[in-house]
Amino acid sequence: MLAIWQSFKQNYLIKYWNPVAAVIVAGIISTYYFGITGTYWAVTGEFTRWGGHLLNALGVDVSSWSYFQLIGLDGTIFTRIDGVMILGMFAGCLSAALWANNVKWRNQPHKKRIIQALIGGALAGFGARLAMGCNLASLFTGIPQFSVHAWFFTFATAIGTYFGVKVTLLPMFRVKLELKKGAAKIKENDPKQANRRFWVGMLIFITYLSASLYVMQSSIKLGFAMLCGLAFGLLIERAQICFTSAFRDLWVTGRAYMAKAIIFGIIAGTIGVFSYIQLGVSPKILWAGPNAIIGGLLFGFGIVLAGGCETGWMYRSMEGQVHFMWVGVGNVVGSTLLAYYWDDLAPVLALDYEKINLLKEFGPVGGLFVNYGLLILCLIAVVWWEKRFLAKAKAKWATA
Repeated sequence: MLAIWQSFKQNYLIKYWNPVAAVIVAGIISTYYFGITGTYWAVTGEFTRWGGHLLNALGVDVSSWSYFQLIGLDGTIFTRIDGVMILGMFAGCLSAALWANNVKWRNQPHKKRIIQALIGGALAGFGARLAMGCNLASLFTGIPQFSVHAWFFTFATAIGTYFGVKVTLLPMFRVKLELKKGAAKIKENDPKQANRRFWVGMLIFITYLSASLYVMQSSIKLGFAMLCGLAFGLLIERAQICFTSAFRDLWVTGRAYMAKAIIFGIIAGTIGVFSYIQLGVSPKILWAGPNAIIGGLLFGFGIVLAGGCETGWMYRSMEGQVHFMWVGVGNVVGSTLLAYYWDDLAPVLALDYEKINLLKEFGPVGGLFVNYGLLILCLIAVVWWEKRFLAKAKAKWATA
């Protein structure tokens, strides 16, 4: 029995998980999350509410801000579906990192990188809320909602990350390496510390899991959101799911592994969301206007500048990487700043444009085929880019 437990622990709790399988599972869970709670897997809306609560605590009355009237500011992080889901994500990320003894305080010694983290995080937060969703709500779980705004955001994000890569590779963003005398010392792993951390991770996991099941007795939606958040956290940390790396890898190395995984996840989630919509659950359809395009461009550029997207900074900060804590701070600041400027921007960029639902434009079956057709075209484009990039790289090395 002990041998079976040790094998399970090593292979399924400590080792990294297959990203393709993990993203597909995330897509399936997000389907049930939508069906039970009536909303999609999203984080930046709640980050914006955090900014609103902070301003209220500082004496700034945000109750009249249209954006907070739009997304709602009632309750607390413990009473909102998005709030408890995000707490679950942090609990899942921390649990998974502790299981693998992957928690280490890693400070950021370079001020330039901290500034990048803050500015990039703020741009990403501002862009995400302008588009009414980040890499989750306006891409991974937005596309399965059959909202055209999600496609605008996705294509614009891809372009934004491309230019983000070009800019961050400029000499001004390079950090000078400092060589230190003496041989580098490799710190040996402490088995006792690793074991202690594993059980601390189990304690956090079991505590939040138990809390989820307890809350579910009185509120199915709230408890289920807690449970899904815990699962999302485990998945993104153990499989190291980061949308920034998916786009950045395409432009820098031509590697499309994570990008293909994300498309597979969206494909898996789409049919489930479609089924729930046919059963009467209303999809989240938002303005297909310049706000989605400009927001996507800012978001894509910002996540590359910062070095991580919403899922990326969340699990990396739980691993002790201070840089990504600054990215999170920037996210909240940028999201809240958008809420402040929303009344000036929305009439021009969003409110005058249609909320286009593919299922209404082409009918249920036609809309499903259009969505899947676009996803397949994206997959073909990614595979083509990968082969083209690698072929050019091989030719370059052959002539060098």
